[in-house]
Amino acid sequence: MFKIFRFPEIRKKLLFTIVVVAVFRLLAHIPVPGVDTTAIKSYLQSNVIFGFFDLFSGGGFSNFSIVTLGLGPYINASIIIQLLTMMIPSLEELQKEGEYGQEKINMYTKFLTVPMALIQSYGIYFLLSKQRIINTLAPLDLLILLLTFTAGALFLVWLGDLVTERGLGNGVSLLIFISIISRIPQSTVLAVTGIFTANWQNTVIFALLSLAVIIGVVLVDEGTRNVELEYGRRGERSQKVTNYLPIKINQAGVISIIFAISIVSIPSMIGGPFMASTNITLRQIGTFLTLYMRSESPLYNILYFILVIAFTFFYTFVQFNPTKIADDIKKRGGFIPGVRPGTSTANYLKRIVTRITLGGAIFLGFIAILPFFIQMFLGINNLTIGGTSLLIVVSVVLETVRKTESLMVTSSYEKFLG
Repeated sequence: MFKIFRFPEIRKKLLFTIVVVAVFRLLAHIPVPGVDTTAIKSYLQSNVIFGFFDLFSGGGFSNFSIVTLGLGPYINASIIIQLLTMMIPSLEELQKEGEYGQEKINMYTKFLTVPMALIQSYGIYFLLSKQRIINTLAPLDLLILLLTFTAGALFLVWLGDLVTERGLGNGVSLLIFISIISRIPQSTVLAVTGIFTANWQNTVIFALLSLAVIIGVVLVDEGTRNVELEYGRRGERSQKVTNYLPIKINQAGVISIIFAISIVSIPSMIGGPFMASTNITLRQIGTFLTLYMRSESPLYNILYFILVIAFTFFYTFVQFNPTKIADDIKKRGGFIPGVRPGTSTANYLKRIVTRITLGGAIFLGFIAILPFFIQMFLGINNLTIGGTSLLIVVSVVLETVRKTESLMVTSSYEKFLG
C-alpha cells in the first residue's frame, strides 16, 4: 500500500482527491437557511426512499444542505441515457465512435441532469411541505431553493469530473463511496449497541454473515464466465487463434437495485400525503400503504426481491445482445467450438447469460433485502451499511485499486525507459 507514495504523480493525484473529498464533506454540512433539520432527520428515519437519497448525498439531505440532491439526478440521467442508447440507433452509433462519442454522450447526460435536478428538487419540496416538515414557500423563495439544489448537484458532477481527470479512480463513484462511508461515524454507536444488546450467538452469526457477504460481493463482482472463441488465419501457415469472450455474472451492478427501490418505495412515499388528505378513501389507502409497504414488512421485501431480479435480467439483456455479439463474432471469422455460427451461437450465448444472470440476480436480491432478515432473525437494527451500500463500496474499492495499480505499473515503466 505504501508503495504508492514512491511515485510523485500518484501522490499528487491522491492529494487532489483528498482535497475534493474535503470540499464535498464541507458542502454537505452547509444547510439551506430557514429549515428545521431536526424534523427532517426524524422524517428520514421512517421514509425509505428519502433515506436512500440521504445515503447518496452523504448526509446532505438530512442537513438539508446545498448538496441535498447529491449525485442522484446525474445517476438517474446516466441510467436514462444508457437505456436510450440501446433503443435509439443514432445514440448507439455515437457510442461506437470512441472517445469523441463518449464525450458527446457525457454532455447529453449532463444536459439531462439539469431538468432531473429541478424535478427532484420540486418533488422533495412538495412532499416535505405536504407533511408540514418545511413551511410553504413564496414563488421567488421556491425558485431560489430549486436553483440552489440544482446548482449543488451540478457542482458535485463537476467535482466528480475533476477527480476522474486529475485524481484517483472514477470521480462520481468515489464521491458516492465517500457519501456511504461518511455515515459510519454517526451510526457506529447505534449499530454497536444493537449488536451487544443481542445475545452472543446472534453477535457471532452477524459477524460471520458480514464476512460471508463481503466475500460473496467480491466474488460476484469479479466473477466472469469465459466463453472460448476460435479464429482461423489465412495463409500458407494457417493456424487457429484462441480467444475468450468474458461474460460477467453481475452485469447490472447496482442499477437494478436502484431501479427496484425507486419503484417499491413509491407506495410508502405517497402514503404520508394520502393520510394527510381530508378524503376518507385516500386516508384509508394511505394507512394501508404506510402499514404494509414499509421496509420492515414482508410484502415490501418480497416485491423488492422480485423487482431486483426482473430489472437485473432487463438491464443485462439491454447491455448484452446475444444476436448482435454472435453476428460480430461471425463477421470476424470466429466461432465457438462445437457451436455453429449465427443463430446457434446467439442461442448458446443467450442460455449462458440467462443461467449466470439468474444466479447473480438472486444474489443481488438477497443483498437488497439482507437488512430485513438481520432485523427479523437477529434483532439488530440501525445498520450503518446495508447490502446495497456494501455492494457499491466494494465495487468502488476494487475499481480504485485496479486503477492505482495500473498507474504504478505505468509510472515504473516510464521510469525504466527514462
